[in-house]
Amino acid sequence: MTETAFVPDIIPGLVYQDIRAAHDFLVDVMGFASGGLYEEGGRVVHGEVRVGERRIWLHRVTHEHGLDAPRALPLNHGGIVVFVPDVDAHYARVKAAGAEVTSEPVDQAYGQREYGVRDPEGHRWYVATPLPAAVVRS
Repeated sequence: MTETAFVPDIIPGLVYQDIRAAHDFLVDVMGFASGGLYEEGGRVVHGEVRVGERRIWLHRVTHEHGLDAPRALPLNHGGIVVFVPDVDAHYARVKAAGAEVTSEPVDQAYGQREYGVRDPEGHRWYVATPLPAAVVRS
């Protein structure tokens, strides 16, 4: 009998007070693909966006599970890094949409050109393009 190899995957889950608005920002401003919105009783309770082959789940605030959106907290706990083919073109798109840019595109010593943006509920996103090896500083 042959055993099928299990390939692990990861799906980040981000908490939002307004899942529909978060979904629309990530699709319309950040350029992600929609994975759909799910409603119960006329209220959006779950959403999904896709970045390439990866999925990100958008979860509702649930105090019984200790989940809240970053804008309700004094500090953020982390951020998400997304690689794109052209970070400067992506930055121009996001800036033109009026998003809150937290850092301009800059070449980083660790081998990527990146900028930062915060979504409407405070999640930090870092958008990057790897630098050619010859440009990387040591």
